[in-house]
Amino acid sequence: MERANDSRRLALAFVITAIYFFAELAGGLLTNSLALLSDAGHMFSDIASLSLSLFALQMARRPATAKKTYGYHRLEILAALINGLALWLIVGVIFNEAYRRLWNPPQVHGMGMLVVAGVGLIVNVVTGLILLGCDRESLNIRGALLHVVGDALGSVGAVIAAIVMLLTGWYLADPLVSFGIGLLILYTSWDLVRESVDILMQSVPRGIDAAQVQQAMEQVPGVVKIHDLHVWSVTSGVFTLSAHAVIRPDGHAHAILDQMEERLKNDFAIEHTTIQLETEDREEKEFQAF
Repeated sequence: MERANDSRRLALAFVITAIYFFAELAGGLLTNSLALLSDAGHMFSDIASLSLSLFALQMARRPATAKKTYGYHRLEILAALINGLALWLIVGVIFNEAYRRLWNPPQVHGMGMLVVAGVGLIVNVVTGLILLGCDRESLNIRGALLHVVGDALGSVGAVIAAIVMLLTGWYLADPLVSFGIGLLILYTSWDLVRESVDILMQSVPRGIDAAQVQQAMEQVPGVVKIHDLHVWSVTSGVFTLSAHAVIRPDGHAHAILDQMEERLKNDFAIEHTTIQLETEDREEKEFQAF
């Protein structure tokens, strides 16, 4: 039900964003405002971002197959990474045009820019509130939400630039605000890209200490040693673990396994585990590449 709710919210956010994109694009062209045009360009990326997130969300609901044994969950992470990198590309375009306008700032129609940017801010706030009702632990949803937040920042910047130009006639405010918008977008998207790469690289999930996991498993009565321990995320909030556990020959294997799994679930939220039980330490005889 939660994913169905996320799909509906993403679809509604997509419709609202698509409708206003054309209005902001026209407003940017009519007022000759780079801040509005850059915000419209970012809003166009929102359309692509929301479409990609919606597609990934739908695909992630498909069951695992004989070849894709983990299903399609990683598509959500790929979508998040693409969304983050798309934001960086947009920032590059904004910086390039802002730099050009610094040396020859064109005249901008401040009042029209103020009206369009103000309405754009309202649209972004409404869209953001819609997405806040989704699962924010999902990197896929966070990627889409960051696009909308970036748009809201762009609208705020455009409003500020319009007010400055209306009051002072200082047209450098337009490219300078655009630089500021770009820096804010880079800052807000960095964590998304980094976490997406970490999941794709099968790094230990954030908030989990592999040494503490090993210690907790070795504290289970009957466990002698844990080795070849690996912890990673399949997708946002879905953790998995594989390990070899050396146990006492006279131990009750099933009881020991049950206790380790219970501890991993309760202490670290790791619910998918593959634990190989051994009655002698075979670490030196096993695969040593990682």
